[in-house]
Amino acid sequence: MNKNYLFSALIISSALLWQSCGSKDGAKQQQAAAPGQMAIPVTTSTVEKQIVSGLKSYAASVVPLQEADLLAEVSGYVTKIYVADGAAVKKGQPLYEIDRIRYQAAVDQAKANLEIAKANLQRVEKDLTRYQTLAEQDAIAKQTLDYAITDVNNQKAQIQAAQAALTTAETNLERSIIRAPFSGAVGISKVRTGALVSPGTTLLNTISAIDPIAVEFQISEKEIMEFAGYQSGQLSTDVTVSLPNNTVYSHDGKIATMDRAVDPTTGRLTIRASFSNPQNELRAGMNVTMHVKSTTATEQLMIPFKAVQDQLGVYNVYVVNDSSLAELRPVELGLKVEDKVVVNNGIEAGDRIVVDGIMNVRNGAKVTEKTAEQSTPQK
Repeated sequence: MNKNYLFSALIISSALLWQSCGSKDGAKQQQAAAPGQMAIPVTTSTVEKQIVSGLKSYAASVVPLQEADLLAEVSGYVTKIYVADGAAVKKGQPLYEIDRIRYQAAVDQAKANLEIAKANLQRVEKDLTRYQTLAEQDAIAKQTLDYAITDVNNQKAQIQAAQAALTTAETNLERSIIRAPFSGAVGISKVRTGALVSPGTTLLNTISAIDPIAVEFQISEKEIMEFAGYQSGQLSTDVTVSLPNNTVYSHDGKIATMDRAVDPTTGRLTIRASFSNPQNELRAGMNVTMHVKSTTATEQLMIPFKAVQDQLGVYNVYVVNDSSLAELRPVELGLKVEDKVVVNNGIEAGDRIVVDGIMNVRNGAKVTEKTAEQSTPQK
């Protein structure tokens, strides 16, 4: 009975041991038979360095190099308007007339008063000469001579006052004609003939210089050194403007002025470019697009723009490492040139980046590569 029991236990133990070993071998075989991680087919491109020439575009506005409000300088009624609204004018050209007859009359009166003062001076000087002769002969009282000297001095002061009054009258007469302070174009007149104006307060019109004219735009503080080179001539560039109807303005410009300081709230600096404007196509206040063609002084990293992923303003690319795994790298972009873009940092020359098939790739995914050259059809 004991022998049978022992034999049965031995058979059961052997069966369990065989079953256990069989299960392990089966798991190994099953694991070996299961396919590994599926490699994602992608097209890659090698990051290279090169000198980059590209076009930067900026929102810009047209501003006159000179602009002035024309204010009345004397009081009175507008008696003449010499130019039409919006007309081109030359420096010194008459624009408005204000009560010129009244101010001409004031000049005439001041001249007459000056002549009277001069005549009175001649009279008292003759009196003084006679009194001096008589005084030498003790024929008059010394007090009479003193009075004569005082009269001469007083009359000389009267001449100075009359001369000052004449100068004031002539100045007012000159100011009764409002002239163009520089060549340019006037706007629509704010007053009409017969309007009563006051000096220093009544706006008559606005005049703006039109040729040359300026276009202002803003750059980031990272571009300051580049544009300083354009301004000084150390770096060459082409500056053009697109008009609101998307046509390119026919004259090229040049970087003329950089503002003195960066706006601390925006981190941007105002740049002014000057343009020839003989036909007045660029008008003050016009919104245009500034194009600045730039060439980098050193070689830059360039990649296809389609390799870049934009995730809420954060730019990333997939770099394939030596283990054929895709690594997500944040990058900082620079100048965009057609279908390529400069990368300022985040990758290095020689890195292999995913160009096509990027939508199927995840960070750490295994990929199988085909270069961009291999994917290009042979002609």
